[in-house]
Amino acid sequence: MAVTLKDVAERAGVSRSAVSRAFTPGASVSPRTRARIEAAAEALGYAPNALASALTTGRTKLIGLVVTNFHNPAILEVFDQFTRGLQDQGLRPLVVNLSAATDPAGSVRMLRQYSVDGVIVASSTLPTEFAAAFRQAGIPVVHAFGRPSEAPEVPIVGIDNIACGRMAAETLIARGYRKIGFLGGPEAASSTQDRATGFLAALRGQPGIAVSTSYASDYTFDAGRAEMQRLLEGGPAEAYFCGDDLLAIGALSAIREAGLSVPGDIGLIGLNDMEMARWQIIGLTTIRQPIDRIIAAAIKAVAAAIADPEHPAEVTLFPCELIERQTLRSLAQTSSQPQPVPRR
Repeated sequence: MAVTLKDVAERAGVSRSAVSRAFTPGASVSPRTRARIEAAAEALGYAPNALASALTTGRTKLIGLVVTNFHNPAILEVFDQFTRGLQDQGLRPLVVNLSAATDPAGSVRMLRQYSVDGVIVASSTLPTEFAAAFRQAGIPVVHAFGRPSEAPEVPIVGIDNIACGRMAAETLIARGYRKIGFLGGPEAASSTQDRATGFLAALRGQPGIAVSTSYASDYTFDAGRAEMQRLLEGGPAEAYFCGDDLLAIGALSAIREAGLSVPGDIGLIGLNDMEMARWQIIGLTTIRQPIDRIIAAAIKAVAAAIADPEHPAEVTLFPCELIERQTLRSLAQTSSQPQPVPRR
């Protein structure tokens, strides 16, 4: 039979209420009594009942983790870090898979049923209104990887996708590419829009530069591969900024299957620096998104929102960095050629 609070109380020689206080954060109990209770609990193998504690404190410590696009391995990295990070803080993740969802109402109803203390929307494709629906329902919420705004309704933690697009464009210009393409994810996704905005703005007006844009149906390997196959039929660009590593890896597969080489015939740069991009057989040059810092900040932000629901919503953005591998020309190959000056 399971060890109960009563068993611990009898072994420690204290009341059941003392045991309850010892396992309630912030409750008053003397250090000596706490030590006796903890020793008794360890000897008996006792662990506090989380559900019973929730009834007492009114806090479940459940955090709804809303995630989309589980087909993308980068999401599994995000999921892994979020769940471990929440658990390290004594919180319990409740995962909600919204890969096919567009209406937040069902998610709000579901998470209310579980009495979550807070919600983290971990998606770069869901609109800001999605996370705002939780706040409007009275549930503390943070949008990780969300689109920043000057007056956010909810705390947002992520990156400046416009700046990333600009970084990709300047990288391709510096390597001497003149026929440049943007291969984005779904055109309706805010992350796709912002990456395209920064990319195209940096190339606009550059002498001798031809620019094209195209969009894959999803942020997946198959979608990136299919879109590159289509582009190869019509005469491809010299290099592409793919709005996601998985799109870039799909494009890489299509290029190689067509008997072309990367970067010899076509250059590729991605965004994220997912684990697969680092594999030697792929070696993708990409823009690293500091996922670990974003996740840590999002967990901190949701804890703050739970502690103070009236805390003002803030935007926290982290800088990205270029990771050089083997899918673009090296600077050494183009250093002897005159280059257009990137415009900021």
